Amino acid sequence: MTKTVLITGATAGFGAAAVRRFANAGWRVVATGRRAYRLQKLIDEFGTEKVFTASFDMRKPDAIEAALAALPDSFRSIDLLINNAGLALGTAPAQEASLEQWHQMIETNVTGLVTITHKLLATLIAQKGAIINISSVAASYPYPGGNVYGGTKAFVAQFSLGLRSDLHGTGVRVTSVEPGMTETEFTLVRTSGNQSASDNLYKGANPMTAENIAETLLWIATLPPHMNINRIELMPVSQSFGPFQVHRDAGA
Repeated sequence: MTKTVLITGATAGFGAAAVRRFANAGWRVVATGRRAYRLQKLIDEFGTEKVFTASFDMRKPDAIEAALAALPDSFRSIDLLINNAGLALGTAPAQEASLEQWHQMIETNVTGLVTITHKLLATLIAQKGAIINISSVAASYPYPGGNVYGGTKAFVAQFSLGLRSDLHGTGVRVTSVEPGMTETEFTLVRTSGNQSASDNLYKGANPMTAENIAETLLWIATLPPHMNINRIELMPVSQSFGPFQVHRDAGA
């Protein structure tokens, strides 16, 4: 029987790669995102029998509700929710950061994620389905300028564990996927389109790719239904851990 996955943030990066990987594996895919023209490319590639798209802003609960209400019957029985929509904005330390950017990250990475999850829980329980939340290594390892972005991803990781506990006995699986350095549009978005900043970050690092993450998502989704991956952390081999920062008083 054909299964259905809903993937948020499907216009680029992990989301777009996941749409392609699941569609090619025979799943029906509901692909959501803000940029309708990019979603249309997915329909052009796979057709309307395999992919249904919905364009909306994750920060608007009414838009989420309307999109879910408009799902065609053939895409309504969601077996898997992949909460991928999210973003990092800015690299400044907290004392210099934009409060507007902080709010946008919280509204997208946290509020939007919990809203769509809550609205789909009854369906996922009925289907004995699964939820995969995209967190980040930033949830566990702080770094200068990570402030609110890292905080939102720590919420996603902890929320995943809480869902897992609450959904005990329903058959619904919950996983937090926590990637490290992956070359996507992530840094372009974070730096307001600074291509050189993106190029310099990934140059010579052999980072992971969106396709690597999409393959991991499909692996998790297709495990035997009695198995649950609670959380999985991924990094390229080139990325590891550095020393703690130590500030020293002048003249000490």
